[in-house]
Amino acid sequence: MNRFAWKGHIFQTNDDMKIEIFENSWVLCEDGICKGIFKELPEEWKNAELTDFGDKIIIPGFCDLHVHAPQYTYRGTGMDLELLDWLQKYAFPEEASYADLEYAEKAYSIFVTDLRRSATTRASIFASLHVPATELLMEKLEASGLKTYVGKVNMDRNSPDILRETAESSAADTDRWISETENRFENTKPIITPRFIPSCTDELMTSLGEIQKKHKTAVQSHVSENPSEIKWVSELCPFSDFYGDAYDHFGLFGGENCKTIMAHCVYSDEREQKLMKERGVWIAHCPQSNMNVASGIAPVREFINNGLKVGLGSDVAGGSSLSIFRAMTDAIMSSKLRWRLVDPSLHQLSVDEVFHMATRGGGSFFGKVGAFEEGFEMDAVVIDDSALYTPKKISMHDRFERLCYLYKDAKIVSKCVSGRKIDLG
Repeated sequence: MNRFAWKGHIFQTNDDMKIEIFENSWVLCEDGICKGIFKELPEEWKNAELTDFGDKIIIPGFCDLHVHAPQYTYRGTGMDLELLDWLQKYAFPEEASYADLEYAEKAYSIFVTDLRRSATTRASIFASLHVPATELLMEKLEASGLKTYVGKVNMDRNSPDILRETAESSAADTDRWISETENRFENTKPIITPRFIPSCTDELMTSLGEIQKKHKTAVQSHVSENPSEIKWVSELCPFSDFYGDAYDHFGLFGGENCKTIMAHCVYSDEREQKLMKERGVWIAHCPQSNMNVASGIAPVREFINNGLKVGLGSDVAGGSSLSIFRAMTDAIMSSKLRWRLVDPSLHQLSVDEVFHMATRGGGSFFGKVGAFEEGFEMDAVVIDDSALYTPKKISMHDRFERLCYLYKDAKIVSKCVSGRKIDLG
C-alpha cells in the first residue's frame, strides 16, 4: 500500500462550479486515489509519507482537452492569418516534417518536456498522420508519467499531396495502430482523430466509424470553428443538417461507447448543442486559438446554461502557450467580449467557472479526475506563488485569481498523476 499526504492551501471546485478553499489542510492519497481533505491529519496516517508545503498552493492537475503536438515547433507564428489559410501555410507543411523520425524525435522531446513541466497532468493530443512518429510520441508521453490520449490524424482530401493518405490506407493504418497500442501502454491511449470533415472523405469517415465500433476507441476532432469551414462542410456533406450532424452520420459524435471531444464549437447552434448534450460530447473551449486565427468567440456561458460538458484546450499552435492558466484567463476575457459586443444575456465567466473547466470539467473525460474528493484519482500540482507577494492584505480567493493571471512569476514545485510523482527536471 502506497500512502502519502500533502499539506498546504488546497483549492478545488465543487459540482456547482464554485471554488472551495481549505487553508493549511492535508490531502491524502492511497494507491493513487484521494482519501479526501482534512484540516487535521488522521491519527492512522501519522506513519504515511508526509510533506508539509507550508504556504504553498495545491490544486488538482489541469486537463488540456485539445493540443496539436507537431505544431509546437512553430507556436507564436502566423497569427495574422485566418484558420484555413493558416493551415495551408503553416500547419500542413510542418506536420509533413514528421515523416522524418529524426525530426520527430527532436520536436516531440521538446513538446513532452514542456508539457511535463507545466501544470497539466492529462491531455488529449493530436499527432500527425504518420504512424511511426505517433508511436514515438506515445512512448515519450508514457515515460513522462502524464496520462494522455494521442491521435494518429486522418486526412485523405483537401490537403497537400505530401500530407494526404488514401481512404483505404488511412483506415488500415489506423486500425492496425489502435490494435498495437490500445493495451501497450499504461498511461497513454489511442484516440480516433479525423482532422476535420473537410480533410476526410465519406469513405474514410465510414471506415473510421466502423473502427470505432470495433475497438470502442475515444474520438476527437474539430467542429464549427470558423464560418468558412462551416460553409465548406455544408457543401461537402449535403446530407447533413449542420456540422456536428455530419460526424454523427458516421457514428463519430459521442453516444454509447464513443467518448468524444469536439474542439471549438464557436458557432454551434441550438441543434448542434442539443445533439452534443444527447450524445454526451465534451467541448474543448480554446479561447486563445479562436482569437489568434480569427474564428470568433464561443458562447461558453450558453454551453454551461444548457448543461453541456465543457473543458479547456491550449490548442497549440493556434494557441501560443501550453499553459491552461493562460487558457483560463483567455476564457474569461473572451467571454467579456461576447457579453459586451455580441450577446448581453450571456454574462462573463468567473474565475471559479474557468477553474472548474480546467479541472473537473475536462477531467471528467478521463474519469473521476479534477478534484480531491474521496475516490478521485490523485492528480495534484503544488505551486509556490511567493514571488507574487503584495503588501496588500488579500483573501485566499483573490490570491488564487492573481496566480491565474500572473502564473509566469510562480513556480511549480511538485506534481503527481494518479499519485505518482512527476520529475520536473
